[in-house]
Amino acid sequence: MPKRITTLDLILPAREPGMSAYRWLYGALRAEILDGRLRPGARLPATRELAMRYELSRGTVVTAFEQLRAEGYISGTIGSGTYVSTVLPDDLLNVRDPARAHASPSRPARRHLSPFARRVRGEVFSPRPIRAFRANLPALDQFPTALWAQLAARRMRSAPASLLIGCDAMGYEPLRQAVADYLNASRGVSCTPAQVAIVSGLQEAIDLVARLFLNPGDRVCVENPGYPEAANLFTASGARVSTLSLDEEGIEVPHGKTRDARLVYVTPGHQFPTGITMSLPRRLALLDWARGAEALIVEDDYDSEYRYAGRPMPALQGLDREGRVLFAGSFSKVLFSALRLGYLVVPPDLAGYVAAAKYVATRHSHVLEQAVLCDFISEGHFGRHLRRMREIYAERLNVLLEESKARLAGLLEISPIEAGLQTVGWLGDGIDGEAATRAAARRGLEVIPLSRYHLGPGARLREGLQLGFAALDAHEITRGVRELAMALEQARSS
Repeated sequence: MPKRITTLDLILPAREPGMSAYRWLYGALRAEILDGRLRPGARLPATRELAMRYELSRGTVVTAFEQLRAEGYISGTIGSGTYVSTVLPDDLLNVRDPARAHASPSRPARRHLSPFARRVRGEVFSPRPIRAFRANLPALDQFPTALWAQLAARRMRSAPASLLIGCDAMGYEPLRQAVADYLNASRGVSCTPAQVAIVSGLQEAIDLVARLFLNPGDRVCVENPGYPEAANLFTASGARVSTLSLDEEGIEVPHGKTRDARLVYVTPGHQFPTGITMSLPRRLALLDWARGAEALIVEDDYDSEYRYAGRPMPALQGLDREGRVLFAGSFSKVLFSALRLGYLVVPPDLAGYVAAAKYVATRHSHVLEQAVLCDFISEGHFGRHLRRMREIYAERLNVLLEESKARLAGLLEISPIEAGLQTVGWLGDGIDGEAATRAAARRGLEVIPLSRYHLGPGARLREGLQLGFAALDAHEITRGVRELAMALEQARSS
């Protein structure tokens, strides 16, 4: 086990009256080790430091250390560093306080939870190795980390005090300007920097919208199938979540029981998870409904920067003339997943409410990361990275399509897509999505059945799998298709 270097203070319990300094220090350090607060490999403070902090003679501290070393609790030598032993004496590992050994386990504390706490659902993220065909993941190995490190180092070397103090609740102003310029030019959005809020990602953007513009009991409409985490967040906020079906033009316009919706959440550029691009007539019809219903639309533009075919479709927000659309996007899918920065573009009259909500909740996103991202965009690196990655992803998508035609005929029909980091494969007759997913996992593959994205009642699409291709090179895609073909054969015969 590697040694753990630390310069943090060591807080020991108070010394009981009448106890000698040596016995107190020895017993306190031993208890810290046995209770796990001083972990194996941790470095102990220097004897001089402990003596000064607890007003002891250095000889007392040295004597206590020598006793602990003799019993096998610590190792090393005075002057070169003293560490908790990586292997503690076996007979001492089972030592327990006799009073505690016979004590009955305490009852769990009674908790009074809010309605939000009882409704909220979430998963703990656990990083794991990349494998075929994980969705929603960019090609992390292609990101220019050396360039990013240079920009970050330059920022740190020249960071003024104003940057270290913080920034406006809406975000670092130069970054807001850079984001507004990019969205106006490349995404067909109409906005000024004053309308742009820098957030930690799409989830924070959706959370802000829910807290600011929804009351418990308000109806929210989402796509079905659709992004489950958005529906979960709206449900946790107390909204009544209704689903709207999809056709070849995108989400249907609210009608009947859903006509009273206060908000609609959509992914028009590249529908999640099917990949459908919402048609222009459907966009105009949705805007017309929102105008008449005095409702809001959240446009999630999660990975539409990567377009491979067809004419670019302007953002829904760019067609809005009534201030009905809230436009959200993230840099996590475009650059790298750990970069928790995104944006929320709101109508001018709502910007003050967003700023106030951010101020009382998070104050602002990480300022130094915002400054580095600003440099990355304004110096042209962002545009070059997008163009380069668009070519790489188009090549990888083509490999997936060609390999699928050769090996998956009758098993899986890959849907042609115009944008994004993943696509959908429609399963052949007699193949169950969950069975296919389990068979794929046994072969080291990661696919998601479309059935998991169905959010409620309504017409269901045929069985299919979501397949990510952006994070995989041509060799891994070829291998993955070969393994997937065998997995689907097994699923069909089971």
